[in-house]
Amino acid sequence: MDSVRYSGRQLLKSFVKAALNREETVHFIGFEFSEDELRDGLKGPFAKRLHIHSAFTDPLGWTDHPVFTVHQFNAEEITHLIKQTSHASAVTLVIDSLSWILRHVSPSVFCRTLQQLRKGGAVRAIVGLLHADMHQKGIVGSVCHLATSVITVAPGMKAEEAEAKITKRSKSGKVLQDEEIFVIKEDLSVIVQGKSHQTEPIQTGPEEQKMDPTANLTFNLRLSDAERQAKENLSLPFVFSKEKKTALLHSGPSSGRILYEPDENDDYDQEDPDDDLDV
Repeated sequence: MDSVRYSGRQLLKSFVKAALNREETVHFIGFEFSEDELRDGLKGPFAKRLHIHSAFTDPLGWTDHPVFTVHQFNAEEITHLIKQTSHASAVTLVIDSLSWILRHVSPSVFCRTLQQLRKGGAVRAIVGLLHADMHQKGIVGSVCHLATSVITVAPGMKAEEAEAKITKRSKSGKVLQDEEIFVIKEDLSVIVQGKSHQTEPIQTGPEEQKMDPTANLTFNLRLSDAERQAKENLSLPFVFSKEKKTALLHSGPSSGRILYEPDENDDYDQEDPDDDLDV
């Protein structure tokens, strides 16, 4: 994710170059820049594994033969396009940008398409650029919920530096967060400068450790020994002591009894003893 303060496109292209260096096949769907601009910095022996489907010239399909349009953003079309131009078992799909698609496709259809692509088998990984300041927080949250990793980029303290807030979600549900300062070189290599914030545990002095929070109160919260003893010996009326339990469970000869002799006109049903009640 990026914003108007800092563009994440160079970082996205560095991910593409890293995937190509790992001998992966990459399919790049671009809406916001031309194919020549996208290939800038991605030329080399690995270029044959890079397949660019440019929707920059005709993203809405107004001409007769568009390369790719936003209306083709569905699992069936993208899977067919990948299998036509690539023979790899699984490829990396890069989308620049997700925000352009979200302007013309409903968020529910967009999220469902990403889920189908991820589970379909033709795509091993999906990397997309999202302009977070263009969408409502609910839409951004829905897209981030689908991702296993979210990298939010922002400008750093120096002109050439940038800050990345990284959130990773494992299959077990564990979430890891980190912040790093990085620099992108001209060859699209990423150099990590260090952590964004070095936090140290707060050391408490001896005076703070001995401070009593009840020292300056206008009333006393402490109990004396005599008050504490009286509190422990107090018998509460709603608590059964051992003596009360014994008296109730073991009745003596002087305890009261209720004697009842059934009348011959009593209508008593064993299955429903309350049947004669007028409820």
